[in-house]
Amino acid sequence: MLRVDWLDTQMDQCGVMAEWLYQEFRYEFAQQSLSSWQQEFADGQRDGRWKCLIATERGELLGGASLASNDLADRPDLGPWLACVFIKPEARRRGLAAQLIEGICDHARSAGFTTLYLHTHNQSAYYATLGWEVLDRFEAWGKEQYLMSRRL
Repeated sequence: MLRVDWLDTQMDQCGVMAEWLYQEFRYEFAQQSLSSWQQEFADGQRDGRWKCLIATERGELLGGASLASNDLADRPDLGPWLACVFIKPEARRRGLAAQLIEGICDHARSAGFTTLYLHTHNQSAYYATLGWEVLDRFEAWGKEQYLMSRRL
């Protein structure tokens, strides 16, 4: 049975989720070790900087999405951010990413936020189907990025 819950209630899954993110978004972590990122991500569950919603099935981690206080150093004026969206390959095409993204949006809305931001280099079309709009294009980490927002 599918379970969607906050990572801080299942911290035994935190190291795996952080490692998946580190591998998927390696270009963003070029200056940081895996163990350093795992510690930062774990600390972020406790203090809210990387509040992650995860999906599990029969105790197996399938993926997650986070509400981040700051996910783009060049834009400290924006936030909060939808960040760290990742579904393991064998669990894709089930609508899990959309479900987790909506969970993050609902949480942000209930916390009083009216807009969320994200950046992506290859999923702007997908996010557009979920109501996100492109605000700008920029280059970072050697890739063209899309800065997107969504009104809540």
